[in-house]
Amino acid sequence: MIVTRFQILIKTPSTSYLNHFRKMSEKVFVYGTLKKKEPNHYWLTDSKNGVSKFIANGQTCKKYPLIIGTKYNIPFVLYKPGVGHHVQGEVYEVDEKMMSNLDKLEDHPNYYIREIDDIDIKRPGTTENERIKCWVYFMKNFKEELLFNQMFENYSSTGSHGLPYLESYTESTIDDLNDIKTK
Repeated sequence: MIVTRFQILIKTPSTSYLNHFRKMSEKVFVYGTLKKKEPNHYWLTDSKNGVSKFIANGQTCKKYPLIIGTKYNIPFVLYKPGVGHHVQGEVYEVDEKMMSNLDKLEDHPNYYIREIDDIDIKRPGTTENERIKCWVYFMKNFKEELLFNQMFENYSSTGSHGLPYLESYTESTIDDLNDIKTK
């Protein structure tokens, strides 16, 4: 059996066993409200959304602008390589169901665009760096004036910036994001 899979045995009333495999094949880098101790982290821990496993803390290999925008104080990584900081975040290994649900949460491909990028991680309990490929949700079609916003290396909803994430975002409409995205 491959290390990236796990097997669940379910006993049925007829005493036969059903083998169910869930492929843990996707790595995703999260930098905003999905991180531990942030308002949307529960998405990654709710088994109804699929399966996720924390791998390590990491940072983008390239610099990107991480900003906070909209009236709901949503963190965005703008796709402008070379501008900003090496964005800090967390790497998770997820199954296909979790990846699909994260795409829904991030409104991929309408607002965020999910792309593979290089992430540097430190494996827990070691001092060694490793470069891995992960999915990252980027804002690609953004208004250029957003590059004048304050840029962050590490997001926290309770940070000194004074811009806490407002969870009513989940009740917002697409029009609420138009101050970020270009037409």
